[in-house]
Amino acid sequence: MSELKNRTLFITGGSRGIGKAIAIRAARDGARVVVAAKTDTPHPKLPGTIHSAAEEIEAAGGEALAIQLDVRDDDAIDAAMATA
Repeated sequence: MSELKNRTLFITGGSRGIGKAIAIRAARDGARVVVAAKTDTPHPKLPGTIHSAAEEIEAAGGEALAIQLDVRDDDAIDAAMATA
């Protein structure tokens, strides 16, 4: 999709599952992706962090910015948007 080329997507919950899948697909379509999620360090039972997702996004051809974010925290959301 050329509509995503040179656009920036801010995807929450992007360290695993459908959020990560959407981020990788968007990267293949030329998007820059901000991958935001709570998982900054590896979990013993669940694979994936914002950093490993960012690596996969970049491997798919996109640019990635990993931001640790808990969307339940309004101040953290404001700070994340200022960073992105």
